Amino acid sequence: KIDPDLTVVHVITTVSKVSVEAGKSISIPCLYESQYIDHVKYLCEGHTWRSCSYAVKTNTADPSGKYLISDDKIQKIFTVTINELTDKNTDYWCVVEIDNGKDYGQYFRLLVISGTPSVYVDHQRITGYTGESITIRCHHSNSGAMKWCRLDRNCVTGSFGSIDGTTVTAYMRDPNVFTVTMSGLQSEDSGWYLCAGGDIQIPVYLTVTEKPITSTTTSGKKKNSAILHILSVRTVRGISIIIITVLNLIKIHFKFICKSLEIVQHLSYCALLQRISNSHFVLLEQNKAESSATAMVSCTDLFLCGHRT
Repeated sequence: KIDPDLTVVHVITTVSKVSVEAGKSISIPCLYESQYIDHVKYLCEGHTWRSCSYAVKTNTADPSGKYLISDDKIQKIFTVTINELTDKNTDYWCVVEIDNGKDYGQYFRLLVISGTPSVYVDHQRITGYTGESITIRCHHSNSGAMKWCRLDRNCVTGSFGSIDGTTVTAYMRDPNVFTVTMSGLQSEDSGWYLCAGGDIQIPVYLTVTEKPITSTTTSGKKKNSAILHILSVRTVRGISIIIITVLNLIKIHFKFICKSLEIVQHLSYCALLQRISNSHFVLLEQNKAESSATAMVSCTDLFLCGHRT
């Protein structure tokens, strides 16, 4: 179904050229338009449409593990990952399959080298916290101007600017390092960005999430720590149900977790803390004016009860 005469069609947006070290992996985002949300997407390998052949499709996994593909229908971006890169992995197309019509594709090129890539970052996937800042160090060997862009949106090319309302500052104090700081992060800032120098780009995926709650208690010489993530809060028959996950759980008593959450959530009373998996718990906040019997909520009221271990 690939049209041998088709050139670049701007129904898809992606990088144009990426420099990457041989033997490593690279993830490439491919942004598509909303009318193609339910269409099959795929990665095609080859310099031209005529020589292009399927590498991996969203409806068929690659058993070799060389290629991975995922489709985020909310952000309308499908992501392809190519593992164990060699100098033969150079020419690709991000493609949307069109039923009863010509497929739409966008070409990108990988420059796979044995040495240091001309543009690279320390980590291609990074995590920031709501309201805080995050710094990205983009290493480069280019003498020209560097820029920080959101995929298919605006770029910051100077020392100061903004992307979708988020403040961005940049500087090049260190030799061959373009340092970018994004301040006042919001959940809407999650997504794909590009660090670019000349015609070379490196995609970076930023995830913005709430900062974990860290609590510590000390007993004698022993110190126990737990990181608490509040997943959701529901109200059932006047009782607040808080689903939490506990990381780094080392002999942490239920009373300690309750006390930690009382401080954070200003809970009036810790009625019940129940384990529903190895690291997930349900906390019920009972109104003091109610009888203790009303704090017992049936399993059908808890959407995570099915995961009980």
